[in-house]
Formats: sequence, structure tokens, C-alpha cells
Amino acid sequence: MYVELWCEEQFNKLDLGPPDFSQQESLAPHIGLLVEAFTHINEPDSIYGITLANEVASQIIRYEHEGNWSSALEYYDLLVRSTPKENLANFAGTVLTGPSVSSKAEENLLNWKMHKGLMRSLQKTGCSHVLDIYSQGLTNQKACLQQDSEFVDIQYEAAWRAGNWDFSFFVPYSSQPSSRSRDYCLFNENLHSCLRALQNGDSEQFQGKLSHSKMDLVLALSNASKESTKYIHSTVLKLQMLDHLSMAWELRWKFCPDQAPKSNVGTEEFNLVPAVPKRNQLELLSKEWNFILCQTERNLDLFEPFLAFRRGLLKILGSEEHLIEHLFQSASALRKGLRFSLAAASLYELKELCCHRDQQTVPSTYFLSKLEEAKLLRAQGQHDMAIGLGKYILKNHTDERNKSDVYRLVGKWLAETRSSNSRTIIEDYLNHSVALDKKYMSRQCRTHFHLAHYTYNLFKSYEERLSSNEWQAALRLRKYKTKELDTLLKRLKNSSKAEKSDYGAKIQELQKQLALDREEAQKIQQDDRDEFLSLALEGYQRSLVVGGKYDLQVVFRLVSLWFNLFSRKQVVDSMIKTTKEVQSYKFIPLVYQIASRLGSSKDAQGSTNFQNALASLLKKMAIDHPYHTICQLLALANGDRVKDKQRSRSSFVVDMDKKLAAENLLKELSSFHGALIRQMKQMVEIYIRLAELETRKEDTNKKISLPREFRSICQLELAKVPVVTATIPVDPNCRYEEGTFPHFSGLVDSITIMNGINAPKVIQCIGSDGNRYRQLAKSGNDDLRQDAVMEQFFSLVNMFLQNHRDTSERRLRIRTYNVVPFTPSAGVVEWVNRTVPLGDYLLDSNRIGGAHARYGTGDWTFLQCREHLACEKDKRKAFFKICDNFRPVMHHFFIERFLQPADWFQSRLAYTRSVAASSMVGYIVGLGDRHSMNILIDEDTAEVVHIDLGVAFEQGLMLKTPERVPFRLTRDIIDGMGVTGTEGVFKRCCEKTLSVMRENKEALLTIIEVFIHDPLYKWALSPLKALQRQKETEYNDSCLDDSQEACEGNKDAARAILRVKQKLDGYEDGEMRSVEGQVQQLIQDAVDTDRLCQMFPGWAPWL
Repeated sequence: MYVELWCEEQFNKLDLGPPDFSQQESLAPHIGLLVEAFTHINEPDSIYGITLANEVASQIIRYEHEGNWSSALEYYDLLVRSTPKENLANFAGTVLTGPSVSSKAEENLLNWKMHKGLMRSLQKTGCSHVLDIYSQGLTNQKACLQQDSEFVDIQYEAAWRAGNWDFSFFVPYSSQPSSRSRDYCLFNENLHSCLRALQNGDSEQFQGKLSHSKMDLVLALSNASKESTKYIHSTVLKLQMLDHLSMAWELRWKFCPDQAPKSNVGTEEFNLVPAVPKRNQLELLSKEWNFILCQTERNLDLFEPFLAFRRGLLKILGSEEHLIEHLFQSASALRKGLRFSLAAASLYELKELCCHRDQQTVPSTYFLSKLEEAKLLRAQGQHDMAIGLGKYILKNHTDERNKSDVYRLVGKWLAETRSSNSRTIIEDYLNHSVALDKKYMSRQCRTHFHLAHYTYNLFKSYEERLSSNEWQAALRLRKYKTKELDTLLKRLKNSSKAEKSDYGAKIQELQKQLALDREEAQKIQQDDRDEFLSLALEGYQRSLVVGGKYDLQVVFRLVSLWFNLFSRKQVVDSMIKTTKEVQSYKFIPLVYQIASRLGSSKDAQGSTNFQNALASLLKKMAIDHPYHTICQLLALANGDRVKDKQRSRSSFVVDMDKKLAAENLLKELSSFHGALIRQMKQMVEIYIRLAELETRKEDTNKKISLPREFRSICQLELAKVPVVTATIPVDPNCRYEEGTFPHFSGLVDSITIMNGINAPKVIQCIGSDGNRYRQLAKSGNDDLRQDAVMEQFFSLVNMFLQNHRDTSERRLRIRTYNVVPFTPSAGVVEWVNRTVPLGDYLLDSNRIGGAHARYGTGDWTFLQCREHLACEKDKRKAFFKICDNFRPVMHHFFIERFLQPADWFQSRLAYTRSVAASSMVGYIVGLGDRHSMNILIDEDTAEVVHIDLGVAFEQGLMLKTPERVPFRLTRDIIDGMGVTGTEGVFKRCCEKTLSVMRENKEALLTIIEVFIHDPLYKWALSPLKALQRQKETEYNDSCLDDSQEACEGNKDAARAILRVKQKLDGYEDGEMRSVEGQVQQLIQDAVDTDRLCQMFPGWAPWL
């Protein structure tokens, strides 16, 4: 915080200053302070915002942060080699830390840090022998290194990792804790002593060192600031190590007589035999270990020392069986964390242990270690060796339970490297994997999914080939050859004897070519393609039946196949079978999409059975989960409830087939949920009437009494109806008992009329839990069905972000709220509590106050800026002048509302991550009209919330003044991110979010496809509606009535979906980009002054 205040004063803006690409290798002082701070905070991205230059120091910082210790070792070696030897000789210890230290001493200290960095890199890469030799060389070169606590600590850590219990290091002042630094209190010396005492049974040494080490760590924790989360987590883990040591002592020496003379410990006279704990005695230790594993496995820098510690502990305890399991577990965790050299070391040690034992006693572990070795080879890019080892395992091991995994992996690797044909991969590997797993229900889900995934990709490749230009050209050529053959056959009849010979040879050649072409076409168009589709449908269906790991991916892909291939009998048959066998809750995330396909049985030929299957699925979903389904059906049944003036100008497209199908389905459901449907219809009617309630203009922004006709609502019997904007968790067991969610109990006696053409009303619904739920009842020209689907899209993205390791660690998400449409023109929206519009904070509601008035003394007002940009012809020049006279102030929001430094940092981090995630998702769906009143900021968490989602799919380009920026990234938005701006946290979070969306492209497109199958009101903006979005004056309803332009409907939707697909494929300006390249391009476009200066003045591009 203080560094940022200094930067603001030094550079006259919140900025780090330009990156230094000069010959100077050292970091600037303020950069060094930030590096020091960020390395103690468990935050993965901030460091990238401050290490932008090319200094070796910056590169080393990044390598260490990423865990790329091999590269860090190379650069440390470079620095050490370029350092004069006399500098190390002049080094005089670690006391050179005060401000009065001479520059020569600082240089010596820096040189010594290079050596310690090199040692640390050797340790992290597992080069223990090299580290030992290097440390001995340094010690022999200069004896005073014994006084450096960090050097001593590295030595002791290397010793206990290697199991070198004879190691000792004389440190003259080590018995004086006050002389030690907080960071290096010689924890590893104490740990080494405790492990040696555990090995030898020296109770006095063990208890003394253990107690002393605990006191040091607790003291260090009490002195640490709560912002130093990385240091705190590391210290807590060290305490857990000591706790495990205590348990291990009880297991190993609890049977030893207490009267054993302490002087005999470690001598030949000490003849007590330590106990080797049995498996059941180690259960508590294993339970504690598994808990730590779950908590820390994602942070390998934190977790790896505990892996090494447990390995040494199990060696001392003599539990070889547990040690073998631990080494296998370590190898797997290290491989997943990309620490390949350490993973290889664990596998090598595991192999050595297995070789010394009879393989018949550990067949499973030996088998799994070979499989883990194959996975490691694959991760290192040694594809052929990995596949070869996998095939060797299949030939030489008979463990049927685990062989299915090998078949699956080898098949998957062959498919990924395209090293074999599809028949071999399916029949020799993937089918074998499925067959073997029939005995083991818990593993069937994975094998079925991988078979389905592979065959689906094959089917998709065949479909793409059949629609390719090359295939169409081949068809035309085949047609031409067929005509040529017919012509030759006709000529053959009337030809002479000499000509017949020539014609015969040509005809024979053409017949062979056409026969081969027909065979290929039959194989691709019918045999293989249909078989792959059947295998994919069956595999996905079985995956849903037997497990839940891949539900999200499978449901979306399966529904997408149903929708796109509904005319095929095998698809409909699969759909009927899936409906019968799969639990209906798995389809709830797609209830809107499934319902949108509902229609009459009079559809196109071949779709009758599809409609029956669809109705059957919806019926099952509604019976099992009425609170998540019936509302959607009621909205479809109300599909024709639009005002006459809207109907007359085709503002809304009414699909009567959907309406009739929904009504028929609701009639069928009345025998199951008659009372609930009746009550929900009553509640929906109440909300529609409230939304369409006529109000006076003078009541705007005022609270008025609830009209008399609504006051009797509380007397209605609506005990079964839930609060419509409350989130009701989906119960897989279909049990929605009373009290598990709030029911509708009535409305508060007053409502607030909001500003707007259609005067939305703020109402408060009273829930059965006693809470009041604020809601916004809307009616008019904006179709809430689009907002509902957009919020569903955001929720789906959140699921993918939560399931991905990198985005889950960063807690990336889009803030959502519930939108419930009841008709094409009316519905209710959840009110987002404890939020304030960005514009209200920055400018206040009157546009002359807010943060800019408090902190921008002497700056232009908002109205002055707007008028200047609107009036000047040279927009670029006008924009720069506005920027010179209107400084960003958003960073004050966090200083005002979050008074503690840790809260300040956490809230700003949440804000930056939230802006990044919402920017990427908003860009993908082409979300426009992002002016400062359409972005809310949470006053408790500082996350942003986007509202009013009516301009989407790049319809902002159709506005009178086109919006040419991909998302709002104006100066105030960036100012809130702090001194690093868009670098670091923002850019990295953008990349992670976009990467996850690319990986789940098909599921996201399935959601968007609802716009094709459920035509919406004018989401392709008419010119008048576009004008109204950027109106300078108020338009009344009579003006709106003049619009007679027809909605283009499905064509516009299909075009928009194609653009979404292009974005997810990485296309920008017609060129395919990497994730990093695409994000960089989007940020540049968003802050481009040439684009911003051409924005509509009311959008306030300077704000």
C-alpha cells in the first residue's frame, strides 16, 4: 500500500513507471519492495505485473515463482560464474542488513545470495549429491559461512532428506535464539536432530529439540502479519511435521523401558530393539497424512517438503509397506505438479525397494509403479517410450483389475498421437478396457467416457469431412466419371472391333475407380460413421448411468447430439433409453434448452418420435424436480401473452406449437403436481399484473402503496410455491421437503417505482423463513428470456471455472442473479443486495458528486467532459484533453471501505479477478452497453456485477454510435486494479478464464443455441431500439409504436452463434491466436484511444 502511494506521488499517477531495459541488472528499489511483499503472499499472479523487464533477477523471480527450478539453476549458475571470487572471500556473515551497510558489503551480500539461490535450486531439482559437494566446497573456501543461518539450514535440510544422521555443523551462536533471523530459525537443524533422536531412541534430545522448535515456530507465527499467507502456511505445515514426529515417537519407542540410561543411547551397549509399528497402529498417522494431502496437494512448493519428511519418517519407522505406498503417491503428486526429476527419483527408489522384495508379495504396487513410470514418460514428451512401456505392462502382468487402466491409457495415447488406426485403438484397447471394468462399477464411468469421447471425435471428423469442400469436389468428380462411363458404354455398342478394345480398357479402369469411390463413400457415410455415432451415444449414456465424474461434459454433448441429429432413428432410440435409465437431475442444468425444443408432433418428417421422446424427458424432469421445471413450462404456455401493439408490429415471435405442447404437458402433470401447478399459475399472474401495472410519471423513484387489488394476496393459499428468485438446490433423490427452501408468504405493502420507460417496480416478497426478498418486476420491450439465458450461460461458465484447478485456486467467477421470465414481455429479476452502481460511486446519482468530486479537486465535471467530447470534431484530441483534466480515482474505493491492509489487498484482488472473468465472458457473448450504471460493485467483496444484458452478440456494433471496444476497460476500471494495472493479476486471470472457456466450447455453444430454437424478441436490435439505447432525449411509448421492422429471428441467431464459435476458436481479425495472444489483442483494443474517443459520449469512455 505504501509503495503504491509513493508511486502515485513519484509518477503523478498510479503506475510503476516504465520497465527498465537498460544494462542495469538490479531491480529498482520500489520493485524490489513489491517483489519482497508478493513472494510472502500466496497469490499466483501479482509477481507477473512487476517483473516486466529483462533483468536476470526478474527472470529468476519468475522461474522460482513458477517452480521452474531447472531454469532458475541455470541463471544462478550464470550469475555465480560471472562473480569475482574475491567478493565471496570478503563476505563476513549475515549481519550486513542495516541501512548503514556499505555498497561493497551490499555487493558481497548479493553475491552470497546467488550462491544460496543456486543451492536452493539444486535442492528443489533433487540434485542432493551435487548439493552436498557444492556445500562442502563453499565451507572449505570460507569458514565464516558457518555463521550464515540460511546456509546452515540448507545443509541440515539436505542431510535429513538424504537420511544422513551423522551430519553435524558447528555453529558458534546457534544456542542463542535471539541472534537468529525470524525466517531462518534453523528449523531444519532441529528437525534433523529430532529425526536422529527418533532413529536412536534418545528421548531427552528428542523432547528438547521438539519443544524448542515448536516454541520458535509459534513465536514466528505470533509475529507474522496475516498478509504473509505463504509464510504462515509454511509455518503451520512445519508444526504439523512436528506433530507427526510426536506420534511417530509413541509408535516406535513406547515399549522401551524408561529407566534405560540416556548415556548409552547410540552406543553398542544400548541393546533395545525399536518396535516396528503394524499397519493398524499407523492408521492415525495415515489419516492425518491424507488430510494434509487433500489440503495442500495443489501447492507443491508447500507440499513437497512434507513428502520428503514423511518418506524419511517411514524409513526410520521401518514400515516398508507404507513407504512403498508413499513413494508411489509422491511420484504421482510430483508428476502432476510438473516436478519430473523428483518424480523420477521417487519411482527409482520405489523400483529399488520392489526389486529387493518378492514381486509376488507386492504385485499390485509394482504394476502401478510401472504404469506411473509410463505416465511420467508421457508427461515428459516421451510418447513412444510411454506407449511401449504400456504395451509391455499389458503383455507381462496379469492384474485384471488394473489392466483396464493400461488399455484405456494406451488407447488414449495412441489416439492423441495418431500412431494407430481407429479400428485398432477401439477393438484392441478401448473395448478391452470397457470389458474388463464391467466387474468394477466404480471405474466404469471413466472407461465408458473415454471410449465415447474418442468415437465422438471420430464421428465429428467424418461429419466435417463430408461437409468439406474437398469432399464436395470429389462428389462432383465422381458424378462426372459416372457420366463418362455411361457415354463410353453407349459408344461401345456401336464401335468397331478395334475400338472396342480401347473402350473396354477405359471402361474397366473407370469401373474400378468408381467401385473404390463407392466403397469409400459407403464406409464413411454409412458404416463407420453410424458405428462411431452409436458407440458415442451408448458410451455417454452408460457414463451417466454408472457415475457422476463427467456429468457436466456428457450431458451437454449428449443433448447437443440429440438436437442436431434428431431425425435419425438411432439418436431417438438412444434418447428414449437414456430418459428411462439416467437420473433426471443430471439434465436440470439444461432444462431451458430442452424445453425450448418442445413443439408439436406436426414438425418436419422424422421428428415425431423425437418430440415424443423430448416430452417424455421433460415429464420425468417435472415429476422429479417440479420447482426447477414447471416455471419454464408456464413461461412457454404464456408465449402468446404479449400486448396488441407489440404483436401487431412483430416485436415478439409467438410460437403456438410450443405454447400448445407446454399446455398439454402441464395437463399431464396435473395428476402428479396439480396443487403446485395451480398455485404457481396464481403467483405468476400476480407478478405479471404487477409488472404491467400502469404508474404515473411523478411517482418515479418514489415508494407507493401496493394497489388494493394486490393486498389480498396474503390470504391466497400459496403454501407450495417457492420464492421464485431464491436458489433451490437440486436434490438427486428428488426429495423437496418443507423447510428446505423458502416458500412464498406474501408481499410487503409498498413498492418502489424505478426510473425507465417501462417503470420497473421494486417489490419485496416475504418468505416462509421470515426473510424479505427484494425483486424487480419488469415488463415492456426488453425480453427477460434473453437475460435468463445469459445468466444461465454465466452460471455454466462458473461451473467450469470451479472445476478447473487454476481458476478454482483464483476463485474466478461471474456474479450472477436469478431472472425468471413469465411471458415474452414480463418477468421478475432478483435484486442484488449491498451493491452500488459504478457510476453512482464515481459521480453520484446527480453526476456532479461522488469520488471524483472528493478526490479530483480542480478536475472537469462529468458534464463538461461529455459536452466537450460531443461538440469537438477532432475526437482524439478532445479525448486526450479530457484525460488531462479528469484523473481516475477508483483506487480510493478500496482505501475508503477496507481499512485493514489485508482486507484492502483481498478486496482489490477480488475486484481485479472479477473484472477479468466478466470481461472475457462478456466478450465471448458480445455483451455491450457496458456504461457505468450497468456495472454494479459489491460493497462487501468488491466484485463487479453486470446487469441489463439486453445488448448482446455484438449488437453494440449496430448502435447509432457503434461500440468498438470488446469490454469496458476504461481508466477508472484500471485504476482500481492498483499499481500493476492490466499486467499481472488482470491479464493472467483473463488468460485462465478464456482458456477454460475454450476447453468447454461445445457445452457453451449448446447453451447459446437456444436462441435458434426459441426465437426471442428483437435481440437483433432494430434501428429505433438502437437509437433508444443512446438517446439524448426521452422517447415516449407512442414514438416506440412507430417501429414496424420485422425480427429476422433464427438467421440473426445463427450468425451470432457462428461469431461466438469463432471467438472460442481464437480468431481475431481473421487470424487464429493463442490464448495469450488473443487476450493481449483484446486488452489493446479495449484501451485503444482511437476506439475510445469514437464511443458514444454517454458511455463516458474517459470514466
